[in-house]
Amino acid sequence: MQAFVDFMNGIIWSPALIYLCLGAGLFYSILTRFVQIRHFGEMWRLLFSGKSSDKGISSFQALAVSLSGRVGTGNIAGVAAAIGFGGPGAVFWMWVVAFLGAATAYIESTLAQIYKEEQDGQYRGGPAYYFEKAMGQKWYAWIFALATILACGLLLPGVQSNSIGNAVEMAFGPGQMIQTGMGELSSAKIMSGLAVVLILGFIIFGGVKRIARFTEVIVPFMALAYIIIACVIVALNIDALPGIFAMILSDAFTPMAGVGAAIGWGVKRGVYSNEAGQGTGPHAAAAASVQHPAQQGLVQAFSVYIDTLFVCTATALMILITGAYNVHGMGDSFLVQNITASAAANSPAFTQMAVESVLPGVGKPFIALALFFFSFTTILAYYYIAETNVAYIKRSLNIPGLTLALKVGLMSATFYGAIKTANLAWGLGDVGVGLMAWLNIVGIVAIFFMAKPALKALKDYEAQQKAGVSEYSFDPEKLGIENADYWTGKAKAKPSSQADDDDTLMGEPARA
Repeated sequence: MQAFVDFMNGIIWSPALIYLCLGAGLFYSILTRFVQIRHFGEMWRLLFSGKSSDKGISSFQALAVSLSGRVGTGNIAGVAAAIGFGGPGAVFWMWVVAFLGAATAYIESTLAQIYKEEQDGQYRGGPAYYFEKAMGQKWYAWIFALATILACGLLLPGVQSNSIGNAVEMAFGPGQMIQTGMGELSSAKIMSGLAVVLILGFIIFGGVKRIARFTEVIVPFMALAYIIIACVIVALNIDALPGIFAMILSDAFTPMAGVGAAIGWGVKRGVYSNEAGQGTGPHAAAAASVQHPAQQGLVQAFSVYIDTLFVCTATALMILITGAYNVHGMGDSFLVQNITASAAANSPAFTQMAVESVLPGVGKPFIALALFFFSFTTILAYYYIAETNVAYIKRSLNIPGLTLALKVGLMSATFYGAIKTANLAWGLGDVGVGLMAWLNIVGIVAIFFMAKPALKALKDYEAQQKAGVSEYSFDPEKLGIENADYWTGKAKAKPSSQADDDDTLMGEPARA
């Protein structure tokens, strides 16, 4: 199984996908005139300006749901893997893919807002919806929907729960070893897997509103606590900080494991963590109640910064500044070995050792707790993404029990991941991420050459911003955007100077 998964990843994560991710980010950065820099202040304002409605969630809740997908085990174990296999220079390439990926995140999230629909009393949207409506290729939309259900429903949850199980086992010991049909397993992993599945079931059977309420509280709190701990560790070793940045920058271009390894692992783990271009973020973006599609695009672009430039950087600095890492070479050799060879790079071990070395007795349980919340909320986001694509399929083929089957399948995959080896879990996750990234990036580039809807929305938003309007409006027909049925209907229902019942909840009046 491991050999087959590695073979698939060798095909999916070829250099072509690495440079496609970077190239798409650069392409959209130039076309939007680096929207991720120009509108940084507007991104911050929009975070707190909107409110939820009966059919949608607020901009901040949408950010929290998408961040719950972005901020997960990739920020802890994923960063460790990037360093362990690509050297410290991989961190630089994570920064690059985050900076460029913010523009890609703007494009895909704005597309999700433009082409969203109202289904079963709530807003739905994402790549499958905009591929059908903007590209006019329903078959392509179906392929993405099926790939996403496979990836987010079955392949990716195991990566998150695996890190939880490993962190708990490292923090509190394996406990009693139990012989099962799947081999000998530690009671620590079994119990942590069962705990995750039970809590997960309670929340996902409560719907998107319950997911949004849970994540908007947990994600900011845990991210802030994690960054504070990182700042304490860096402050205690502040004299080493300039050397760490110098090592990251120098190793990015003349790295220990070769330029290809640094770029490859930096981009792979960067995309896995911040999800820019992967096509997961647009699902939460479409659920938000906003006055203009570009607003949610800007909010989602900011979430990439939070994920990689804040949380991933915090992890990288903790690991590097304490020297709690190894760099793997060919075979079983090490290019750098600072800690025991048994510390798996595809696990939270580096991060736990880093915190433990500065705060004895705190590091292992704290990282286990952080991983639990980060990874658990990511699994919730995966469920919401998979459910949205099930809803898309049910528009054309209403199969009874499909949503229930998804819930059972995701919970089973979560438990299975908690008790299996890290390498297999990560390998399956990489297959899922790679499939979605290929389909989504190729699709949004094709949409650009067909219609440029996200760029038209940005220009329209900037024009209204410059005019100092008190309330934003969006009329796709005036912009030459077709099949944006929700926004077209809304524009025709009432003049743009008035707000309908939902719009009174969509946000505060804009400031010029």
